[in-house]
Amino acid sequence: MFLENTVNPKEQFGWIEVICGSMFSGKTEELIRRLKRATFAKQKVEIFKPMVDKRYHEEMVVSHDANEIRSTPVPAAANIRLLADGCDVVGIDEAQFFDDEIVTVCNDLANKGIRVVVAGLDMDFKGNPFGPMPALMATAEYVTKVHAVCTRTGNLANYSFRKANNNKLVFLGETDEYEPLSRAAYYKAMLKEKVNAIEVNSEQVLPPQKKSND
Repeated sequence: MFLENTVNPKEQFGWIEVICGSMFSGKTEELIRRLKRATFAKQKVEIFKPMVDKRYHEEMVVSHDANEIRSTPVPAAANIRLLADGCDVVGIDEAQFFDDEIVTVCNDLANKGIRVVVAGLDMDFKGNPFGPMPALMATAEYVTKVHAVCTRTGNLANYSFRKANNNKLVFLGETDEYEPLSRAAYYKAMLKEKVNAIEVNSEQVLPPQKKSND
């Protein structure tokens, strides 16, 4: 739950909202919804995303459902602080790809009276906390965790399983490379990968044995 109006209007501080979850859980969709509402309310809104994210469009923030809103790609979190001057609301998508400075930037903006809405993956494909997201969630006033639907069980999914054979932490992809899984399905999938890796290692060709002269 999050609130869009403060109880005490004399307090000039802003706040931070974090929208987190797995891939295909609707994080960006929810981010766009909140930012468009602020735009309809005649508030000055700026949206930022990491320059590395060019999956759909270089400048637009686009959800998996093709909902979109114009944004400013930035190479580092520090750029947001400079470009967000005079804003009422700041939106940040794919926050997990930013450097750790994003936490300080978000708090500095909130302390200036700006409402900061952040969306990002809370876990990487290995199931570990992703980049600056844990710190953002800890310092935010409001945290919303959204869920996808597990492609194997139909249950709620909160893990992003990487199907592609790539171990890079930052690896942008869609349904061909990732699928959302529930805890049980993710555990089984990771266990299967470990078993397959052991079988491959055990099948490696051993060096030829020297023949005895006896």
